[in-house]
Formats: sequence, structure tokens, C-alpha cells
Amino acid sequence: MSVPARQKREPLVRMVKRDDISSRRAWSYRALAFVAALATGGLLILILGHNPLFVYRDMVVGSWGSPTVIKETIKLAIPLLICALGLALAFKMKFWNIGGEGQIIVGALAAGYFGFFMADFLSRPLLIAVMLLAAIVAGGIYGLIPAFFKAKWNTNETLFTLMLNYVALAVIKYLMNGPWKAPGSSFPKMPMLVPGGRLTQILGVHWGWILALVLVLVAWFYFNRTKQGYEISVVGASENTARYAGMNVGRVIMRTMFLSGALCGIVGFLQFSGADYTIAEGIAGGVGFTAITVAWLAKMNPFGMLAVSVFIAMLERGSNTIQTIYKIPASASSLLIGIILFFMLGCEFFITYRLVFRGSASPGRAGGGGGDGGASTSSDSASPGQTDRQKREESA
Repeated sequence: MSVPARQKREPLVRMVKRDDISSRRAWSYRALAFVAALATGGLLILILGHNPLFVYRDMVVGSWGSPTVIKETIKLAIPLLICALGLALAFKMKFWNIGGEGQIIVGALAAGYFGFFMADFLSRPLLIAVMLLAAIVAGGIYGLIPAFFKAKWNTNETLFTLMLNYVALAVIKYLMNGPWKAPGSSFPKMPMLVPGGRLTQILGVHWGWILALVLVLVAWFYFNRTKQGYEISVVGASENTARYAGMNVGRVIMRTMFLSGALCGIVGFLQFSGADYTIAEGIAGGVGFTAITVAWLAKMNPFGMLAVSVFIAMLERGSNTIQTIYKIPASASSLLIGIILFFMLGCEFFITYRLVFRGSASPGRAGGGGGDGGASTSSDSASPGQTDRQKREESA
């Protein structure tokens, strides 16, 4: 029996966007995904010879069990949250900014210039303000570079921003081995920031956590209550529609990417002045990449990003605890975190899309609904020529 031409062309599996799904059903999917992630991670823990329940318990205790570890968890969440807010600005207009790492590094270097070389000439409040402003401007300009090329020549922003990460990293290596090398050091490293340039602490954590919460509110307002936020959404939905509505798409892209890079630059300042007190190759610490996961899991919602960043910080802090208690290798604990995040991201995919297999009912007629179900079945089984003839008769 010959196979109809339509079935020959049809792929085995294809993705179909779901209709609007209820919030209750979406959250039930997320709950199932979380349980499945814990079960899969539990298998890994069993293979390593430990009780999954005890390991998971100690991960939570290691993140929230004492005031000291709570402060450490919050310190991990601050850069994730601010960087995710910055990346979400670009992602909402479908500009794939993968350069968060580089923008963090550039922000740290700009702050570092004033922290290393101008600390003796500026008062403490002025020094910190200048470092913050320098990080904002430097990160914004670094984000503006790929935006300009995208607006002018429609370059690929994913590759462009990714490559700029390595450029920023190369600059750090050069400065560590040359102009900014710590005096008297035989190793390539930069000096430590003077105490006058370090951020003061509020409730045991540098005041970056207050700045992060303020930025969450500002980001929500910017996305939902401003003309610029509306323009970002329109450009993300369709650049042609935005142009038809009279928007300057290139200007929107460059303005938004400057803000995106500026927020990532703030992260570099906070890491330098509030956490590390020096600049090394690991100053970004993978935050620029992990923040992509934060933004996507939160669906670009600033309040959702707050919750997700705290959750991921808890996983990272908890993984450090179980490495110490159970002697679990760092690679295994990272794999455990990856498993949990993989299930959570995969869950979001299945909330948005569903898989349709070859030979199943078409998405619009699934379940036999509609009065034309029988007609569509007979039409699908007809030969290609017969189907075309039926269409011509119907149009006549």
C-alpha cells in the first residue's frame, strides 16, 4: 500500500504551541517537574552511596539553618537577581544577550580603576558613588556595542555578545599580569581594595540586597507602566509592527541594551566592592550564564526572578554544604543542581508547547471536536489530486 504524500512529508514529531493554559494547571506541571527532579537527583545520590532524604535535608539546612548561612545565601542571590533583571530587558525584545559575564567584568574593571588608583583622593561616599557610576556607564557601553551593530547591520547578537565575554576576560588577564599587578607579588593578581572603598553592611550583608529589591520594583514598573517598556514588548513581538507604529526600532534596541549592560555592570561593582574586594578571572563567577536560567524560569517577571534567584542560590549554597558533610565531589553536586534546573526548564517548555506525533489528530481537531472531524479524516486519506479538486470545487 502506498503512503500518501502528505504523510511522507510530515515529521515524526512536531511542536505545537498550546492554547492558553490555566494557572492552576501550569503550577501542577511545575510541581510534578520538581518532584521528578528530586526523584532523579535522588537516584544519583543513591549511586553515590548516601540517603537522598538526608542529603536534601542538609542542603536546606546548609542554606537556611543559621544566620551565617542565610547571609551567604543572600549574597549569592543578589548578583543573580540584578543580572537576571538586566538580561530580561533584552530578552523581552527578543535580543539574546549572552554577554552578561563580559558586562559584569567590564563593570568591575571600571569600578576597580577608581578603587585602586583614586581611593586616596576621594572621600568614602564619593569614592563608592564614583565606582558605582563608572560600573553603570562601562557595562552600559559594553552592552551598547552589539546593539549598535544589530541596529545598523543586523548582526547576530548571540555570537557577538558571547565573543565579547572572552574579550573582557582577556583584558583581565592582561591587567593582572601587567599594569594592575599587585606590587611585590610574584603571582598574577590585582591588589586588594582599600577598606574605604568597601560597601557597608546592613543586617550582616552589604547594602546591595536593598538595591536589588529596589531594582525589582523599578523593573516591574518599567516593564508594565512606561512607554519604553511598552516599546520593548512591541519590538519583541514584531519589529515590522513596531516600525509601522512609528517606533525607531534601532533606538529602542540600543537604549534597552545600554540599560541591560548597565545592570550587569552594577553586578560587577557589587562583586568587587561588596564581596571579593579584588578582581580576578572568576569575578563574574558564571553569574551571567546562570542569570539566563533565572530570567527564563521566571518568565521575565521581576518578582518571579526574585524567587528563582533565591532558589538557585539555595541550591548552590546547599551543594557546598553536602560536599563538606558527605564528601560528595563538586562535579556531582553541580550535576545535582543541573538535574533540578533541567527538569524545571523542561517543564516550562511543556507548559508552552506540546508534542504531536505523526498520524495523530491535528491540534485544532484533537479529541474529535468540531463538526468537520469526519470530513477532515476522509480528506486526509484522499489522494493529493483529489484533495486539490475538492478545494477548487469548494472555492467555486
